[in-house]
Amino acid sequence: MESALESVRSLLQPITHNLPAPITSAGRSLLGPFCYKTLVLDIDPLTSPECLKLAISKGLGIGIIGASSIVKIPQLLKLINSQSAAGVSFLSYLLETSSYLISLSYNVRHGFPFSTYGETALILVQNVVIASLVLKYSGQSAGAAAFIAGLAVAGAALFQENVVDVKQLAWLQAGAGVLGVASKVPQIYAVWSQGGTGQLSAFAVFNYLAGSLSRIFTTLQEVPDPLILYGFIAGFTLNLVLAAQMIWYWNSSASKKTKSSKLERPIVSDKKKAMGSSTGTNKPKTPTTRRRG
Repeated sequence: MESALESVRSLLQPITHNLPAPITSAGRSLLGPFCYKTLVLDIDPLTSPECLKLAISKGLGIGIIGASSIVKIPQLLKLINSQSAAGVSFLSYLLETSSYLISLSYNVRHGFPFSTYGETALILVQNVVIASLVLKYSGQSAGAAAFIAGLAVAGAALFQENVVDVKQLAWLQAGAGVLGVASKVPQIYAVWSQGGTGQLSAFAVFNYLAGSLSRIFTTLQEVPDPLILYGFIAGFTLNLVLAAQMIWYWNSSASKKTKSSKLERPIVSDKKKAMGSSTGTNKPKTPTTRRRG
């Protein structure tokens, strides 16, 4: 094992000791000077298991943030293409969005590493768009405007210490964990009551499941806050139920592929009209003046 590690060191150290300054600076910021030296410069992960766990946690965190930038895009496209909100619960998105807004303000104001909560901001924006579309396609466009305005006012209050102090924010974070868990219940019920997943995106569901599991690990490694940890554990449990429903109802009649409801011109009738006009079949007949001999 040690001989193999020595071979790896001799191969990689000329590279790791000559990395560009921006990469070196980013690595030191993520891992800290000691773990950066141990893992990157010395390439000696066996001497410090804690550094190795930290590196795995940081890698997972960055991966989650990257995946979160597109996690709701398939759901968004399904809504737009179908012009339908069937199978998608607005209440679920309302609760989840409220939970994410509180958690974002809590993490930012406590100065936790961005790699442990960065996806919250990205998913929050996508949730607002999806929830607004759900209201729109349900015939409640005015409700969508009120929803966005309410979130803007709440967000402004949460980030102001003179409006919401640290103690109040801690209580809100405890409530956010409950909201995050509760947000899955309406969606689970919607799938169960309709006997299918409708326009619910499988990509989003399974991505959430993997992300919540990874967040349990990163929180244990980097965030000494039980309020956040318990929220992720509970969220993973209900995400697992939702994923099981997605598999169970995969081939049900209510889990059809997205169909576009955009208006399309009747191609066949148009072709007939074009043929009629080109052959003159639509013109009225006129009596002939040619004399018959």
